Amino acid sequence: MPAQNGPSVLVGLVGRNIQRSRTPRMHEVEGARHGMRYTYQLIDAAMAGDSALGIAQILEAAALFGFAGLNITYPYKQAIMPHLDEIDDGAARVGAVNTVVLRKGKSRGYNTDLWGFGQGFDLEMGDAPRQTVVQLGAGGAGSAVANALVGCGVGELLIADLDHARATALVARLNGKGANAAALSLESIGTRRFDGIVNATPIGMDATPGMPVDRSVLRPDIWVADIIYFPLETELLASARALGCRTLSGASMAVFQAVKAFELFTGRPADADAMRATFDGFETRVP
Repeated sequence: MPAQNGPSVLVGLVGRNIQRSRTPRMHEVEGARHGMRYTYQLIDAAMAGDSALGIAQILEAAALFGFAGLNITYPYKQAIMPHLDEIDDGAARVGAVNTVVLRKGKSRGYNTDLWGFGQGFDLEMGDAPRQTVVQLGAGGAGSAVANALVGCGVGELLIADLDHARATALVARLNGKGANAAALSLESIGTRRFDGIVNATPIGMDATPGMPVDRSVLRPDIWVADIIYFPLETELLASARALGCRTLSGASMAVFQAVKAFELFTGRPADADAMRATFDGFETRVP
């Protein structure tokens, strides 16, 4: 590992219930590989209780204390957008920001989830059928995943969310750009034929355990993807694998979004294989 005598870089992750995030370690190890003094802080609203600052105050404080940027996760990916000076075209298309670069007194928002999911899907599921795909969740992450799925050649994208109006709004945005999408009620998923299903909700995370759909929806001939990575093996993926389904965990999206964010923060190319090795190293570390 190169000596850390290069530039100092301070970044952070803003979200709720993020103590098990693997992102800090991926960034810091990659920064050290470049010889940087790279520090990645967690800003966890769940740890702050009633004293939690608003997202605008966090953004202002980060700029004041010299942060090069912030990663943004649930539940702030959409809430932060009105507070940014500039928004990248991809983030504008998605309607959510997960990466903010702070430079020369300005804040610019990006969405590396969009690129991250697409890269991971093409790498691990490139030959999977995708004529009709069901997506669960239409929030900030869901919007990025939906746009990525369209970019990956999904013929028909059916989107379901507990908030049906939110699903309908996402469908309207996608169709306005030439996609073939439709809103779907959770209750009707089991009556549809589809090639794959993607979970873009927080259901299945350590803090919100369970499954976003009933097990009866799963069939051996479909593939199942989940963007959650803590835990890496969600109840949804475990149930799908037990049936013989092909599965995609949240690992690839987590790694590739971090690769792109690192490059935005530092202006240097990141080694995706090295960052994946760091991510996978968590599985063998002693608790």
